[in-house]
Order: sequence, then C-alpha cells, then structure tokens
Amino acid sequence: MSPVRITDVAPRDGLQNEPGIISVEDKLALVESLALSGVDEVEVTSFVSPKWVPQLADAEAVLAGVREFCDGVRQVAGGMPTRAQGGRVLPVFSVLAPNGKGFERALAVHEGGLPLKLALFTAASETFNRKNTNSSIAESVERFGALLPRAVAAGMPVRMYVSCAVACPFEGAIEPGQVRRVVEMLLALAASDAERRALEVDLGDTIGVATPQQIVALLGSFERGFVESQVTLHLHDTFGRATECVRAGLGCGVRSFDGAAGGLGGCPYASTPERRAPGNIATEALVRTVHAAGFRTEVDEEALAQAGALARRLSTPSRAARPGEVDR
Repeated sequence: MSPVRITDVAPRDGLQNEPGIISVEDKLALVESLALSGVDEVEVTSFVSPKWVPQLADAEAVLAGVREFCDGVRQVAGGMPTRAQGGRVLPVFSVLAPNGKGFERALAVHEGGLPLKLALFTAASETFNRKNTNSSIAESVERFGALLPRAVAAGMPVRMYVSCAVACPFEGAIEPGQVRRVVEMLLALAASDAERRALEVDLGDTIGVATPQQIVALLGSFERGFVESQVTLHLHDTFGRATECVRAGLGCGVRSFDGAAGGLGGCPYASTPERRAPGNIATEALVRTVHAAGFRTEVDEEALAQAGALARRLSTPSRAARPGEVDR
C-alpha cells in the first residue's frame, strides 16, 4: 500500500496568524524539526506584502536558512540517500505566492539553489475570494494562467488551493458542483495532459464546519482516480470533527492531507473576540488517525510530537484571530 502523504503548514498557515513577530531563528527551528520528523512537505512561508502580513516579511531570510540546513544535511549524509536505502530524505519545501510579485520572489529563491514548490490559491466562493484576494474567481484563475507556464518551465511543482470547498463564512454552504467547476477551471490552465495530471488540487474546509457526510459528497463529485492521485484535503478542527473527516477522506481515496504541528492556525472568520477558533487539524492527530485507519506514512510520531511541542511554544493561544488574515 502506498503511503499517505503528509504536508505540515504550521510555519506558514500557523505562524502567520500570531499577533507578534516570530524570529527567523525560531521559524527555522520549527521547519527543521518538521523536516526531521519525516513529513513529506513543509509549507515554509508566503511571499505576501509585509503591509498585510508582517509576520511573513522575513520570507527570504527564512528560506536562506532552510537552504543552509539542506546543504548541511546533504554534506553529512554524503548526498541524500532514499528511504529505501535507510537514509533520511528532506521534505519538499513549498511557498505561497498570492500574486505576480510574490511569484517573482519565489522564482528567484528557486533558481538561487533551493528547490521550491509553488502554492497558488483561489476559492469556491466569489465573496470570500474578493475579500481575500480582491479579485473574482475568474480573475484569480486568469492570474494563474500567466504564472503556471513559467513555474512549469522552471521545474517548480504546483499546488492549487481552493478555499471554502465546503462552506463560506459569507455565503454559507458551497455546493460540490461549484467546487468542481472551479477545479476544472484550474485544470484547464495546463498546457498538456501531463501537466494537468501533475497539478495538485488542495481542497480546504476553511472555516472547519465539515461533517464526514459533506466530505463524502464533496469528494464524490470527482472521479476516484483523480481524488487518489491529485487531491489534498486541508481540514480545520473548529468543531472537533476533523479526524472524522480524515477517515471519510481516506475512504473516498484521499492519500494526501495537510496538518499543522500543534494545531496552529485558526480561521479568522471562525473566531470571536472572546474565543480563538481551533486551528488546522494538528499534524500529530492527523498522523495518528491515518495510522489507526490502517494506512502508513513516513512520519516518526515521536519526532513529530517534539515538533508539535515547539510549535505550541511559539504560539499565543489566548489571542483572537484578526479579520483579514489570509487563510486556506
């Protein structure tokens, strides 16, 4: 049985929500701890304007540190042996680029020697997309059309987030058919069948309201082969149902999930001034659920627990999320 793929988004989706500025050194400690836990991918940062997300103004500095870490691992290992050879393998490192300027910054780091995966985002809700990106769904997809060929030419794998895949804080429930239409718009950007098959589609339950039945309905609107090979599920644990939704996703063929060490994050639209909403599903809980369901991952649960403890130390759980924070 092929392993279930695990992406940890805490360094970006989690730490961007903190009210204070986390130091570059602390961010690197978290990224390195996650890398050594065996997760398949770490979403490190976002090339967003510091005006809107000052917590991520240090993107280049953090990625420079990640490159030094990778170079050190390779030097000690004498290359990077595969897991089949008993060696330690570095995860994929990904970054979010909200626009063309962000893409140029990501491309410069990628071409400078640190291979990166590019994450782009839109939503299945027109209202959410306009509030989050100041553009319609069609406009955001058109923006991707200008970036995708350059990313492919540069050898950057591409992840495409679709927020509000279950519900929107402004429009309410989102029909699975609407999500499928947005996904088809994204896939149509590919220049060839090979490029189309290589695109990862990340479906986000942005406000964490999904039930297992809703996850089954959402995934059932796609062919199972597509779900198995190209879909990632991004769950928030606002109402404590995320692990149930993981099990539902596994049953529908999902073999790739996002989590955040320590459960960092928290959708700003699901929080109140008195109570911060629970964040992304904790990667620790995600991995335990996957293992308990009879599937395997490449994650060392003990090492992941250490990363989760570090993530929680960096977090400020008592504060309320601020409206306007970009969230998947």
